[in-house]
Amino acid sequence: MLATARIDKAEEFYTRLFERRPDDRPMDGLIQWRNVAGANLQIFHDKENAVVVPKMDKARRALEESGVMLTRESEGDYGKIAQIANPDGNRITLAEPQSRPFNT
Repeated sequence: MLATARIDKAEEFYTRLFERRPDDRPMDGLIQWRNVAGANLQIFHDKENAVVVPKMDKARRALEESGVMLTRESEGDYGKIAQIANPDGNRITLAEPQSRPFNT
């Protein structure tokens, strides 16, 4: 899930990015695309949230085929992350959960 100050501009941006309109509008101030590089994306008006993708490599390929370049991946004990920016200038962090249990 992502937050935006201007949902109309965010909808235009992601419609171009995904080459399709939102799949649904579950409630006021929320638009949603389903199965984008194996994940669902929700855009909320004025709320803070995050995006998790099952496989970073698959998400990267799909986004780069659409002309969106992610930053180089960082990998740590909690999984992989890469980032892009939306029209509001917000950094969007894609996160792939770790493939092994985290040892505490």
